[in-house]
Amino acid sequence: MRWGLAALPVALGLALGGCTPGVTQGTAGGAVTGAAGGGASVGAQDSLQRCSEPLGTLAVDDGRQQAWWGPFTQATRVTTIEPMVRLVVQQSNCFVITSLGNERMEDRIGRITQFQRNSGEFRAGSNQQRGQRVAADYFLEPAILFAGAPTGGIGGGLGGFGGGWGGLAAGMIGAAMRTSATTVTMSLFDIRSGVQIGASEGSSTTTDLGASLAGLGLGTGGGGFGGLSAYQQTPQGQSTVAAFVDAYNKLVVAVRNYRAQEVRGGAGTGGLLRAPR
Repeated sequence: MRWGLAALPVALGLALGGCTPGVTQGTAGGAVTGAAGGGASVGAQDSLQRCSEPLGTLAVDDGRQQAWWGPFTQATRVTTIEPMVRLVVQQSNCFVITSLGNERMEDRIGRITQFQRNSGEFRAGSNQQRGQRVAADYFLEPAILFAGAPTGGIGGGLGGFGGGWGGLAAGMIGAAMRTSATTVTMSLFDIRSGVQIGASEGSSTTTDLGASLAGLGLGTGGGGFGGLSAYQQTPQGQSTVAAFVDAYNKLVVAVRNYRAQEVRGGAGTGGLLRAPR
């Protein structure tokens, strides 16, 4: 061949055309965007479920003490999921968020509170006495069942682009592009009783091109491939965010129609499935 590999980026660009990575998910419409202030939401996704009034106060688990956290963050380089979950919850106006659930945040707030209360450096009327904190009614535990699990590829879909470098590039992309799946859960507990009052599952699939190209030896460090670096860094993160939005939407629909489970004789008094006496 007289053509060098320098021509391959051009061919790849031509072959890619309108074929761009994307996220497909259940009921959620996209990644988390915008902001929230009190009950006001700015720039939230239209598909996010919303409540006309908060159902109570909420503590959100930061996940860092869970068994899945270490392997997940090592594999995806996603450093935290909690701020994203908090933003979605506040945008929905379904719960009032507290700082509880994040041990590091609680430690910092506790130290600031103690300093302001005990240092004597703050002006009168600062209202630093005990009894100011708001208790959480519910505890939300997000969990990742698996992230980035391969579900197949679309290798056959791009194989017929003809000969030359365009055909070669299309064939390579067709072999490289693959989809991966993320599945998560959300569990909602009543803190005072410890009873689980709601649970949901969320999922999403992501088309992952960049990591696949890197696997073929077409790294992003040079040769015109620098623009693909974002695809290597973000697909699993995008998929995880989309799955959690999907799970939260389903949870909100369920708890908006909440009906308490009644146990004959009273909950926690032995139940109906008792051993014979």
